[in-house]
Amino acid sequence: MKIILKKEVVGLGEAGELVEVKSGYALNYLIPQGFATLGTKSAIKQYEETVRQRAHKEAKLVADAEAKAAKIAATPVKITVKVAETGKLYGAVTAAMVAEALVAAGVEVDKKDVTVPEIKEVGTFEGKVKVYKKIVADVNVEVIAENAE
Repeated sequence: MKIILKKEVVGLGEAGELVEVKSGYALNYLIPQGFATLGTKSAIKQYEETVRQRAHKEAKLVADAEAKAAKIAATPVKITVKVAETGKLYGAVTAAMVAEALVAAGVEVDKKDVTVPEIKEVGTFEGKVKVYKKIVADVNVEVIAENAE
């Protein structure tokens, strides 16, 4: 049975996809729960038209995301933190701190899209920023010791 997903279903597809499932799964779970609609001829025709329109918009979004990813990769991220005499940080450098540094540098990112390893010492580290769906930008994070006076 063909259905059109209204919401993302793990292991099945994303919202707006046309998928083939067993009729019992569709009629007893997906459609009553509001996850999908029945794939009738008219619904499939409308879906195909929507896909054509969406493809054009998607191409522009991907191009914009790739440009943003290139800008993120080219933006140096320097974070100054307090350091103990042993060379270890007081606390850790978090994804939120990296996101704030990118925003201060003029690149709009959300902290939940930033992934960094556990940073607890001074040095250069590599993190990742999810820009759009499967487009991920690498970001170099340089952690600098704050001058103690």
